[in-house]
Amino acid sequence: MTNKTSQKGFIPVMLTPFTDSGAIDFDTLTRLTELYLQAGAAGLFANCLSSEMFELTEAERLQIIEHVIKVTNGRVPVVATGTFGGPIAQQADFVKQVADKGTDAVILITGLLAEQTESDDVFNERVFQLLEQTATVPVGFYECPVPYKRLISPEQLKLFVDTGRVIYHKDTCLDIDQIREKIRLANRPGFGLYDAYMVHAVESLKAGSAGLSCIQGNFFPELIVWLCQHYNHTDLQQEVGEVQQFLIDSMDVIHNVYPTVSKYFLQLRGFNMSTYTRREVGTFTPEIAKQVEGLLADYTHLQDKLALEVL
Repeated sequence: MTNKTSQKGFIPVMLTPFTDSGAIDFDTLTRLTELYLQAGAAGLFANCLSSEMFELTEAERLQIIEHVIKVTNGRVPVVATGTFGGPIAQQADFVKQVADKGTDAVILITGLLAEQTESDDVFNERVFQLLEQTATVPVGFYECPVPYKRLISPEQLKLFVDTGRVIYHKDTCLDIDQIREKIRLANRPGFGLYDAYMVHAVESLKAGSAGLSCIQGNFFPELIVWLCQHYNHTDLQQEVGEVQQFLIDSMDVIHNVYPTVSKYFLQLRGFNMSTYTRREVGTFTPEIAKQVEGLLADYTHLQDKLALEVL
């Protein structure tokens, strides 16, 4: 996971498959992990918001991380969330447990290191306390919208990256100028900023982001890989523009009742998994189902045009 301008990567925010009774479906998790890898993922982000991490027990979080690492077997790096609130010493303990499973970095949730009303100075202090209490464990940040979205400023990111401990940042600021400034200031070998906002995906890649880490990859991972590989290809700029527009046009459908819609989309693609979701995300109505089916039709057309391999 490095910030190379010549080689971009897609880091899926992994889903958690459940059985219809609500138990973790580890057999399907194996197949899902392989699907991401076959699509060309450069790494995997396990135990994240898309994984329904807040609806998992501590033991389940560790089981999922361990399973993904075992299936991946060193083919790509694996990162996973390790902070779930409480005193810093308690968070540090779980970070170390996640690291012991063999992760390449443990992800810190920005909104769980300081309250929304607390200052950036307090947040910075907590980060450094956590780093001090976790030895040499490589870490990353995720500006997760839950429990609230706490953004890291470019200056803060530089401060943390300069420690040499931070190798990954999943950015959700939605601001391309902020992305450019973060990349400019936090410029250190071994660190990569991965953008989650697909409205400016091409601009972000051209600005120097290390790649993309977005929920769209839970619908059409091979398309996100294609974009990472071809965003700057001179002879494919028309196609790149069409992919960018498709990502913009599909935004509303993709975010509605997510991740249920993603599991249904994968079902439509022929991937056998339940749409069971532990998170309360709203009702998956017949109208939403029709919208997802329409999205598949649009994607199939684009897939044929780009000659993308069907997984």
